[in-house]
Amino acid sequence: MGLFGGAFNPIHVGHLKVAEEALRQFELDRVIFIPTACPPHKEVDVPAELRFRMVELAIAGHPRFEVSRVEMDTDGPAYTVDTVRKMLKIYPQGVAYIIGADAFLELPNWKDPDELLRLCPFIIAPRRGIDPEELRRPPLGRAEIHLIRMEPVEISSSEIRSRYRAGLPVAGLVPEAVDRFIRDHGIYR
Repeated sequence: MGLFGGAFNPIHVGHLKVAEEALRQFELDRVIFIPTACPPHKEVDVPAELRFRMVELAIAGHPRFEVSRVEMDTDGPAYTVDTVRKMLKIYPQGVAYIIGADAFLELPNWKDPDELLRLCPFIIAPRRGIDPEELRRPPLGRAEIHLIRMEPVEISSSEIRSRYRAGLPVAGLVPEAVDRFIRDHGIYR
């Protein structure tokens, strides 16, 4: 199982492309999107339920994608190491964590990074300007890592939020159903 965590504020076509490539290249059974309710490392101004619904809309029609409430149903901050432990109990055949190269480089600052690095392999999406050799610097070099062979995603959720706030077009950046949901609920205004 591929675990793909994040704020998904909002989920965009880049997230879906990374998930599709991870699924295909590493022959995963499924990709499970895990929106976090209360990320410990950043503020999120959109309620978790709305972000969860956006993920549901974005993955509708993808038979091997699903969304989990595992972090949303956690009291207080949700830590990736705890999520991976929980998901390993549900999927004892094993999980891999899908993550962008920029976020992977921050992993030493997360809760229990040494344990997290031991718990599962990481499937890493490339980011422009990050040399893959950086992903092997200590302590990250102890992880089992697999690089997704694809062009780096040039879309960011923060850019999309700014475009909504400025009234700029977002066509091609988010799935149409997500765009309608954002507009219908006045998110990012």
